[in-house]
Amino acid sequence: MKYMSSQLMFFFENTTTRKNFVMLWKFVGLLLFVIALFSVLFHLLMLYEGQEHSWVTGVYWTLTVMSTLGFGDITFTTDIGRIFSIIVLGSGLVLLLIMLPFSFIKYFYSPWLEAQAKSRTPRRLPEGISGHVIITNLDPITEKLVAKLKRRHFQYTLIAGDLQRALELYDAGYNVVVGEPDDPATYHRLRILDAALVVATNDDLVNTSIAFTVREITRKVPIVASADNVNSLDILQYSGTTHVFEFAKMLGTAMAERTLGLGRPINIVSSFDKLHIAEIPAIQTTIGGKSLIDIDMRRKTGVMMIGLWEKGRFEVPLANTVIKPGSLLLLAGTMGQLDSFESQYAIPGGACAETPVLILGGGRVGLATAQTLEKHGINYRIIEKKPTLAKGRGENFIEGDAADLQVLERAGLQEVKTVIITTHNDAMNIYLTFYCRQLRPDIQIISRATNERSVSKLHMAGADLVLSYASMGANAVINVLRPDEISMFAEGLNVFTRPVPKSLVGKKLMESGIREKSGCSVIASKISEKLVVGPDPSNRLEAGADLILIGTTESEQKFLDMFI
Repeated sequence: MKYMSSQLMFFFENTTTRKNFVMLWKFVGLLLFVIALFSVLFHLLMLYEGQEHSWVTGVYWTLTVMSTLGFGDITFTTDIGRIFSIIVLGSGLVLLLIMLPFSFIKYFYSPWLEAQAKSRTPRRLPEGISGHVIITNLDPITEKLVAKLKRRHFQYTLIAGDLQRALELYDAGYNVVVGEPDDPATYHRLRILDAALVVATNDDLVNTSIAFTVREITRKVPIVASADNVNSLDILQYSGTTHVFEFAKMLGTAMAERTLGLGRPINIVSSFDKLHIAEIPAIQTTIGGKSLIDIDMRRKTGVMMIGLWEKGRFEVPLANTVIKPGSLLLLAGTMGQLDSFESQYAIPGGACAETPVLILGGGRVGLATAQTLEKHGINYRIIEKKPTLAKGRGENFIEGDAADLQVLERAGLQEVKTVIITTHNDAMNIYLTFYCRQLRPDIQIISRATNERSVSKLHMAGADLVLSYASMGANAVINVLRPDEISMFAEGLNVFTRPVPKSLVGKKLMESGIREKSGCSVIASKISEKLVVGPDPSNRLEAGADLILIGTTESEQKFLDMFI
């Protein structure tokens, strides 16, 4: 009933629809008048021929002739009567078989379908909604962001500029509202004063317009915007944007920092207060092939090994877990503890500046990767297919197709230790990853994934590490919304903070069943501003304490479903 009433309201609220409805009734009135006129003329002509019929019969004959049914049970015998029959028949063809369907579709059926569509895609949020996130564009980053918001039970709404696009998004399962992203009225209808965040990932010009539009209404609500051009940073900040992210540069920097031998062996990827999350390839340590119980690193250094990554598969290490040389070790500890681990187990020696890193793709991500390598004094070479990007860049740029063996050999594929694949085309990245792995089984391959669904395929193709553009961007936005969460440093793996669940208060950590039931591991706890890294399993969980956990996306959801 509510759905039907919203459609009926459309007819009374929309001026154009009301006019169409009036036109339809006028045509129906004309049609009834013609039927009545023909019925009267039928009656008079029949009397002229000496036949007498009732008025109902006149209407019956008129409708059968106009609709071309022509039963033949009532006929004229004179020429004037037959000419009249021809006129009635022709009028019926035009009015009933042509104009009536056209008028019905144009003035009733189409507006009714439009009313149904508009009732499915609202133009405003209902009263009482607050703390929601307003998203102005749907792309790989905001697709991932929506999934994260749903898991954290945040309300969100997505702005669509036209009805057709809104319907597509609605059918895909998104909470969408029709409106223009640069119209102040749109944000009034979306209750901007009660919103928690506005996320703008359009192009730089539109993002600037959105920021000014929102700031016309409120100075309080934070705005997160993406910037494609470095020159847009100052403009976006001036327009009132709270946080501006160069996602392409962030991704390129993160990919370069994963290069073997870049700087110190340990790479710190996330921090929370004094707790640091770090990663180091097992090949850069002396503990490859050994089990955790044999290494005894926690007692010697205080560092907690919180996970192992191998070809995209995350494993929570146990005491008897043997560390494979191809694994990526995830460590948690204070800076002093990580320094102690590095001094005892890391293989000294940085990257050789004479051995270049090969970058496939000279776009924004590839350039950001090269800039980071250059800061560390690492030589690099970039293969770029587009002449406009490759010309005039210097000897480090090689113009050509990275799928061409001769181009790869000219770039020094047989000499390099690391290949970083940065193109924005996931299918191309999968192809290049597999190609390079076949040519050089011994090198490190780091690849970019724009969409999350490509991550597992890239690992299957031979990538040692895959960094997702979508996950990195979405996580940066989540960190603005939830500052207590730690950035995700590997695709599909999350480090998050939650209060001790009421059902677990007073229980020992070893009795909580957190790891067994959800697959998450507690890596630290915090109470009264005191941070304990790697809490003793025999300690009891206290009310008011916060747990810092690590787990896959699925494990995090299980923890939230079971304990929160």
